[in-house]
Amino acid sequence: MTIQYSFIRELLDKLEEPLGVFSMDIPSLDNLYSAFRMMYLIRRFEEKAGQLYGMGLIGGFCHMYIGQEAVVTGFQEAVKPQDTIITAYRDHGHMLAVGMSSAGVMAELTGRSGGYSKGKGGSMHMFSVEKKFYGGHGIVGAQVPLGTGLALSHQYKEDGGICFTYMGDGAANQGQVFEAFNMASLWKLPVLYVIENNQYSMGTAIDRHTAIPQLYTRGAAQGIPGIQVDGMDYVAVRQAALEASAYVRSGKGPFIIEAKCYRYRGHSMSDPATYRSKEEVDMVRTDQDAIKKLEELILSEGGTEQALTQIIKEVKGEIDEAVKFAKESPEPDPSELMTDIYCETLA
Repeated sequence: MTIQYSFIRELLDKLEEPLGVFSMDIPSLDNLYSAFRMMYLIRRFEEKAGQLYGMGLIGGFCHMYIGQEAVVTGFQEAVKPQDTIITAYRDHGHMLAVGMSSAGVMAELTGRSGGYSKGKGGSMHMFSVEKKFYGGHGIVGAQVPLGTGLALSHQYKEDGGICFTYMGDGAANQGQVFEAFNMASLWKLPVLYVIENNQYSMGTAIDRHTAIPQLYTRGAAQGIPGIQVDGMDYVAVRQAALEASAYVRSGKGPFIIEAKCYRYRGHSMSDPATYRSKEEVDMVRTDQDAIKKLEELILSEGGTEQALTQIIKEVKGEIDEAVKFAKESPEPDPSELMTDIYCETLA
């Protein structure tokens, strides 16, 4: 018996777009400097967090975002004040990108009361209602239906907002993700799904865990358009985010962007990443590093080494202050165990 899949193939053919489908307008030099600062801040923050983890000052799970900095930095360019953001457990970079303070994030990582979740959330579960950042979620793929729900809230309130819902390549295989896609498409919800494809999920290469590795086609069965973008290129990500978010804001429904990127560290701090070679990682660092490529672009657009050096100096100072704040913040009082558990309603 032969099963015909031609209708799926036709959908994929209609939705597939080549890498770099969007126009590549170079932003202003000020924008490039700002992006460089954020990407450098994320990387240095994560490297310092890794050091503190090794010293025993950070406990539990801790997932580094090193190598993927261009993705969230580029997408943040498309975020408006009314929008919401939600992601998985590799979330420190997203927190910094939305404007949460490095001191507050570092304090949370170290389990101190000065942290965003009062020291109770740790690495994977931080929130900021002020910045409209709704986590940080430890269950693989769980943030996707939640982000879809946030999009429903935007639609219901008619506030013009959209939800930027991030997930990894591993989460793209979760059943709840496809259920969320179906509802989002059916109701034309204002949600931009961002698949950060760092190519190794929890430790398995994408060609071994995914039948169709073109993850931007994952919404084909629900009629959701998608494109793939070079997640190691800030300018490419930024342009894709701006144009895709405009599509979503127009009322046409959800959109999927697969950002192909590469994480330099293991899945978590306990992962030695023996499933790939050191030569492979070194090659990416040498030839594709997003921060290095952005630095080269800045210099080619008239920027100066002096300005970049000043940014680096300022970022290092900010990280030092964040660590100092975290170490000096007290641990949560035991009474905090009984707070933030129930929602109390007013009579």
